[in-house]
Amino acid sequence: MVERILLIGMMGVGKSSVGQALAHRLGWPYLDSDRQVEAATGRSVREIFEADGEAAFRTEETQALAAAVALSPAVVGVAGGAVLDPGNRERIRAAGLVVWLRASIETMTQRVGRGRGRPLLGDDPGAALRRLYPARQPLYEELAEVVVDVDELDVEQAVEMIVAALG
Repeated sequence: MVERILLIGMMGVGKSSVGQALAHRLGWPYLDSDRQVEAATGRSVREIFEADGEAAFRTEETQALAAAVALSPAVVGVAGGAVLDPGNRERIRAAGLVVWLRASIETMTQRVGRGRGRPLLGDDPGAALRRLYPARQPLYEELAEVVVDVDELDVEQAVEMIVAALG
């Protein structure tokens, strides 16, 4: 039996909404990397980026991931950029079932809207996603044990596909 399900993917793929619904369905807690960072620091992701820079945020993100994978059972919404760090990739791979919520750039752009609260998206979320995705996509592919294409799915359909993959 799987002790943890880790949801990976870019901003706007639905990690938070699918993760919460999946956790509810399984009766497990849901842990969101960004919310964990905010709780630990008392600051928003944007505030950390603006005051201390991306490197400081990535350090907090790594600590949040380590804390999340220490709990079981749990559904973990892994921050989109956490996969950039080789140590985080090892931690993710070893922690449980890794599910990549995959979406097109168009879907992600539509879902993130104006990118409020997402400092890497700047003034043009679509352009930012097109710039960020090529570096992350092969890492998501490398880690994923299950891939759920969410472009045409609602939250409950995505949850059903993940539950079905559990066997």
